[in-house]
Amino acid sequence: MLMQTHEARLDALRTELANRDLQGFFVPISDEHMSEYVGDYAQRLQWLTGFAGSAGSAVVLKDNAAMFVDGRYTLQVTEQVDGKLYEYKGVPQDDPADWIGANAAEGSRIGYDAWLHTRGWVSSMTEKLAEHGITLVPVDGNPIDAVWQDRPEPSPAKAFVQANEHAGRSSSAKRSEIAEWLKAKKLDAAVISALDSVAWTLNIRGKDVPRTPVALSYLLVHADGTAEWFIKEDKVDDEVRQSLGNAVRITPRDAFEGSLSGLKGKRVAVDPNYGVAGIFQALEDGGASPVAVTDPAILPKAQKNPAEQQGHRDAQARDGAAVARFLRWLEVEGPKGGVDELSAAARLQEFRQAHGDLRDLSFDTISAAGPHGASPHYRVDEDSNIPLAPGSVYLVDSGGQYPDGTTDITRTVWIAGEGDAANPPAEVRDRFTRVLKGHIALDRQVFPAGTQGGQLDAIARMHLWQAGCDYAHGTGHGVGSFLMVHEGPQRIAKPGGAYAGTAQPLLEGMILSNEPGYYKAGEYGIRIENLVLTEKREIANADAGEWLGFETLTLVPIARNMLDVDLLDADERAWWNSYHAKVHGVLAPQLEGADREWLDDACKPI
Repeated sequence: MLMQTHEARLDALRTELANRDLQGFFVPISDEHMSEYVGDYAQRLQWLTGFAGSAGSAVVLKDNAAMFVDGRYTLQVTEQVDGKLYEYKGVPQDDPADWIGANAAEGSRIGYDAWLHTRGWVSSMTEKLAEHGITLVPVDGNPIDAVWQDRPEPSPAKAFVQANEHAGRSSSAKRSEIAEWLKAKKLDAAVISALDSVAWTLNIRGKDVPRTPVALSYLLVHADGTAEWFIKEDKVDDEVRQSLGNAVRITPRDAFEGSLSGLKGKRVAVDPNYGVAGIFQALEDGGASPVAVTDPAILPKAQKNPAEQQGHRDAQARDGAAVARFLRWLEVEGPKGGVDELSAAARLQEFRQAHGDLRDLSFDTISAAGPHGASPHYRVDEDSNIPLAPGSVYLVDSGGQYPDGTTDITRTVWIAGEGDAANPPAEVRDRFTRVLKGHIALDRQVFPAGTQGGQLDAIARMHLWQAGCDYAHGTGHGVGSFLMVHEGPQRIAKPGGAYAGTAQPLLEGMILSNEPGYYKAGEYGIRIENLVLTEKREIANADAGEWLGFETLTLVPIARNMLDVDLLDADERAWWNSYHAKVHGVLAPQLEGADREWLDDACKPI
């Protein structure tokens, strides 16, 4: 009989841990590639606890357990995880090691899966737990897998070719560049384990992870330019094999760990952020010398080439028309009171499917009505679904995966009600306008080459700070080309803390989001998000050196009735008018009838 309750699953895990002489176990949201989004087979934390967010972890001890999430999921975790089974803890302020030290007996053995954690995490956690007289122990097989009776199998979907017209460079050229990089660093090979890096390097895509077009596999690139691709062989057809040529040998995925022993005496690059501890250990056990160094595909992947840049523009144009049609539909149907979060998300997906070659959404749509908008990464389901009430704020954060680009856009609108509820109240318009002012300030910013993402973050927050407001998430993340909607290494966020990548200088060709927000717990949330492309800027009479700025890629009207126009200065009004003129120029040829009339009105100057 299958275990249906989370309490039963927790009890089963504790029994399994006791059988292994373990007094606790770490449960991350992760797979063996350290992916942000993972396949159903790897959703161990959700199966165990019910938590459906994309970041978080749990610690299970004999008599108690705790959930650890950051500020994005503070509200969501309380809605999805039983507080009688798990304590709610926030990171980075609450350290799991300290919690274990306070709740586990000295001499306890706490298990972890070496294929779900980085070596850095293992080293740090081992040291912290040792201070409490507690030992961190690698497990032989994940204990959750032993009790998860109906655990899904990994996806059987076939990999497919990403055409050079979209990729902009051949896989052969990319592998040759990696080989030269290896030689320059006196390395013999590189383990590439991040799924999007494998896909980018080989010009291959897949359907193995929801919302992310990647194939479950590993890649080993040698200094002579040859490579081994570890993937389940029945996922590779003749077209894929021919695209790769003879220089790439296809090997069964389950042979990957054992193959690392064949690198005896070799110096092998492994990314410390994506290469799990199990990879380092397997290399060392086989006599190789793993060298912790950033995956050589990371930066080239982040710096989009001209073909990828144009692909993004083309995808954004189609996507923008779809979102515009949705917003017009919502403006008509929302005030009638018959739309809920799920039906709104479904309707938006229908519009996207009608506007081009949509392969998937780029993430689960954040369709957040009223108080749900106060949870930045809210995820609607049948249990949480509520109506879009007339006289309330609605936030929708969504995106699509197209062969030529990945989109991500947030718009916040007012669902009109009767009488005084026909328009947003003054507080909502004030907060919306302050978010917009920050968005405009970042969009318009010009900065010298070498500027880090963390140095730009305050620009987007300053108008909120002046009103004593802030938001608990980053301002911008990287975006892939028909790949991950959250792509590193670049990021715009408060320096340090929970956000990696803020020290990465922004480089020409990098695509980022620009998404400041405001969230009032229990009432509403506001976010305005466009994607931008980092580009060179020429400044008259500038000092020597290279200067950069942003090209705005996302083209969808911003809600005019949410504005307090009096808070905008002349430059901000000029930005609004220029942006909407561009939106109209790109979207108008794609729309007709009532949709075109709506666009004409939405893009009028202020």
